Amino acid sequence: MSDFSHSLTASASALRAQAARLRHVSENISNADTPGYRRKTVPFEMVQKDGKDMVQAGRVQLDRRDLSRIYDPSHPMADDTGNYRGSNVDLMIEIADAREAQRSYEANLKMFDQTRQMSSSLMELLRR
Repeated sequence: MSDFSHSLTASASALRAQAARLRHVSENISNADTPGYRRKTVPFEMVQKDGKDMVQAGRVQLDRRDLSRIYDPSHPMADDTGNYRGSNVDLMIEIADAREAQRSYEANLKMFDQTRQMSSSLMELLRR
């Protein structure tokens, strides 16, 4: 049974990590037009708890790429030259990250469900 437990723990930790990643990707997408906004990224870390390998989301990191400069003299944040700093969010990258996180989440959910089904089948066999 401990192999089932290890598998369920690994799947559950990966589900939590991908959910955190998807949450930050959605924040990036929603703030793509916010002046001065920096893209957030979430690295994954392998950890061991009670002898079980797990993955968890690390600390949120801000993308240090330069912010885009946008020319709009009528914008309230525009400087003397008519420019203001936009965000460094690239929507194509965020959409690709969102799809990857969604697919990884679905794969881990499938693994969790299959492990649960195998465990239930084993219990039925042992009852006979």
